[in-house]
Amino acid sequence: MTLTRDARHLALPQVGAAGQQRIADGRVLLIGVGGIGCAAAAYLASSGVGHITVCDFDTVDETNLGRQVLYAQGHIGERKADVAAARLRKINPDIGVTAICERLTGAALINAVSAVDVVLDGSDNFPTRFEVNAACVAQARRLVSGSAIRFEGQLAVFGPDFTDSPCYACLYAEADESLGDCAGNGVLAPVPGVIGTLMAVETLKFLAGVAAPTPLLRLYDGTASEFRHLGVSKRPDCPVCA
Repeated sequence: MTLTRDARHLALPQVGAAGQQRIADGRVLLIGVGGIGCAAAAYLASSGVGHITVCDFDTVDETNLGRQVLYAQGHIGERKADVAAARLRKINPDIGVTAICERLTGAALINAVSAVDVVLDGSDNFPTRFEVNAACVAQARRLVSGSAIRFEGQLAVFGPDFTDSPCYACLYAEADESLGDCAGNGVLAPVPGVIGTLMAVETLKFLAGVAAPTPLLRLYDGTASEFRHLGVSKRPDCPVCA
């Protein structure tokens, strides 16, 4: 924590020196450094989160550049996690950043989740989302999940500290895996950034100790410039958290 860099956070009565120190002591795992992950990671780094682990097995493609703002033309073909980690270190050289350039699964995922305070899931496929969710439930970790397609986005927050908290599998079943993706349906470039920024907000609130006391499910409609806040409850037959 630095008095100059963090001055605007220190001026917030909800954060102050104690909250900013908790942010500086915080550790987060970011699954997927695409459009959502780039925006979330940049703000977490600039806000002084103590250690950020970025995980992505993919490489930078030219079609990524419109919305994945940590990458530039010269990064095409390079590993996303490595490029993102280098950019985050330039944004804030006082934090720790680790790059994982492979798909985390099984015991490796469990170990990575157990080592952090918050997991942010910006991945683009349901199998990864289901496995990350299960790991967060098993390790009792806060999960901040985001997705975006076309002009639409979704933000969800789950946590063991919520009373009877649902999990991601309470909202979606494996039968939903056929839902579309950005490659086939397109996405307006800033929409993932909107969701990623909101994910950073929820993560920083949690680390600073000012998080809301209930789980969150919010839908964003970019065409109407509207947010909808939906109630979400635990599924009694959920295969993961019931």
